[in-house]
Amino acid sequence: MIESCREHYPVRMMCRCLRVSAGGYYAWRERQPSARAKANAVLLERVREIHEASDGVRGAPKIFERLQREGYECGLNRVARLMSSNNLRGIPQKKQWKKKPSAERPHGVTNHLQRDFSSEKPDSKWVTDITYIRTGEGWLYLCIVLDLATDLVVGWSMDLRQDRDLVIRAVMMALAQRWGSGPTVLHSDRGT
Repeated sequence: MIESCREHYPVRMMCRCLRVSAGGYYAWRERQPSARAKANAVLLERVREIHEASDGVRGAPKIFERLQREGYECGLNRVARLMSSNNLRGIPQKKQWKKKPSAERPHGVTNHLQRDFSSEKPDSKWVTDITYIRTGEGWLYLCIVLDLATDLVVGWSMDLRQDRDLVIRAVMMALAQRWGSGPTVLHSDRGT
């Protein structure tokens, strides 16, 4: 404040009003930047580069992750403080999941499991499920086939797309490793 008003008011009067010693003010003015201030300047320059490269979309958490990968020693709060004090803001992204509409079960397909998820005999009841995993390159979908009697994953597959082939590959792996010889009930999310 004193620095910005030096042209209009005497320095000693402003120091007296702000209860700051004039000698302290002049010492502060002549002082070289600290090691922390120099490190912040270097970090801020890199933060600005990353922010501009993302067209101003990335916020402090994403920029912090990038800095960590590049080997910078800093914390999330430090990055957020530097961005805030320099008026750098990311654009929040609204998470939108593409939910597929629920459809009617195909004609002739019945639910053989009827919500009875207990089984004593291995390879008599299998269930499948699909989950998604966020990676640095996008979403990865994982489909597993679980044996209800042993709680073991008997088949799995991964792909960049969630489609019918993902499930078929997991079931084929489970069939190749099958121990039992009797019939097996396979239940998927659609109850088929």
